[in-house]
Amino acid sequence: MAPAPCLRATTPALVYPVAASPQAGDDAVNQPETVLWFDTLDLSCLPQVGGKNASLGEMYQRLSEEGIRVPFGFATTAQAFRDYLADNRLEAPIREAVAAMRRGSQSLEATGGAIRELIRRGNFSNRQRTLITGAYRELCERLQTPSLAVAVRSSATAEDLPEASFAGQQESFLNVRGEEALLQACRECYASLYTDRAIAYREERGFEHEQVALSVGVQQMVESAAAGVMFTLDTESGFPDVVLISAAWGLGETVVKGSVNPDRYMAYKPFLEERALSPVIEASVGSKLVKMRYALPEDSQPSDADDDQGPTVTVPTSTAEQRSRVLDDVAVLHLARWGARIEAHYGRPMDIEWARDSDGQLFIVQARPETIESQKDRSVLVSYHLKEKGRVLLEGAAVGSAIAGGPVCVVDRPGDVDAFPEGAILVTERTDPDWVPIMRYAWYVFKQKNQPRNLRMFCRGIRALVLAGAQPGHCVRI
Repeated sequence: MAPAPCLRATTPALVYPVAASPQAGDDAVNQPETVLWFDTLDLSCLPQVGGKNASLGEMYQRLSEEGIRVPFGFATTAQAFRDYLADNRLEAPIREAVAAMRRGSQSLEATGGAIRELIRRGNFSNRQRTLITGAYRELCERLQTPSLAVAVRSSATAEDLPEASFAGQQESFLNVRGEEALLQACRECYASLYTDRAIAYREERGFEHEQVALSVGVQQMVESAAAGVMFTLDTESGFPDVVLISAAWGLGETVVKGSVNPDRYMAYKPFLEERALSPVIEASVGSKLVKMRYALPEDSQPSDADDDQGPTVTVPTSTAEQRSRVLDDVAVLHLARWGARIEAHYGRPMDIEWARDSDGQLFIVQARPETIESQKDRSVLVSYHLKEKGRVLLEGAAVGSAIAGGPVCVVDRPGDVDAFPEGAILVTERTDPDWVPIMRYAWYVFKQKNQPRNLRMFCRGIRALVLAGAQPGHCVRI
């Protein structure tokens, strides 16, 4: 029998690659108001742990027995976040900073930076520290791995509601090991509720900042040999009968953040259960020039001996990796069938992150509702027509569909946007989610190579326009 929603389970978890040890006794670590285990969560727990963590619990409980692997873990609650703010007396300073921004006496960048620094400087109460670190120790015991590497992910309580797309506005931290590192990652997740892009989006959509809280998911880390994202519809057309998969070598952050041009695969859903068929209808190899992996001791240079070596590094891929497919057709179909099953369980198109370890085992590490294409009114067709034509200056892949014009502004970094004029066309080397605040009043964004998943979703959500694959050096005023 499944445990009651949002209550602590009384049975041990069985998690790849090893079985769990006997469950620890009921002590303060397991109080449900601060820490909840994935095997006690489902979608009814969204107010306590946000959409991302509620979904992980839902899949772990309902789909693991069907063979869909979800790494195990726990979540801190939204109430723990509110208690952290209260214990450190941060509510009033945050309100004052937001009010100053709304009055125009403080910039968005200054506001976000100040609030994040306030949160980072806070301290966990003795009780919260005991509960979080105790849960981490229990996770290590259950998975029989001392100093277990975990992924620490943010999950906002209003995240992934049908009318909003909060995905990608908060931060995640990979390959976190040890109690103190975990506590620091939790602080950073809390602070990321006030990234510039998150503040701008809530202002744009009318969400009151104080009404959004944050849960932190702590999940067994998959040391990925390959990873990527998967949508259970075509993200360009909204066509529902395909599964679209992006894949790259190493950890999946390179795909999510757009630092690689990944492989792209598409499978036709209606034929997925026809085992005699191989309904892979597209397989294109991306350049995949870099990959992210766990940091090794030899990654630090002697001159950097006193520096803090990060838990992950991004390194060039080999020529063989760049030229080869990340997934063969068997793996594409395996993932596509998982995606179709997850979609059927949730009853709606899904946006899924997956990983494959060095042994070839596949995992689902996140799944959220797709909130852009699936929400469009398919009975309405909007078309645009150019009134006059001129010389073609740039070509690329469009994200969004419209026609617009304005002065061109070349900007190198998101921090250099104070004088950006409303209605202008932004030209930059590559995208970054921190461009989001000015995209509210930029007609186009030209960028050099890739389309980060979260930025692409946000662009569609606020009806911004992106041209990918353009060469900024050829831009002129139009």
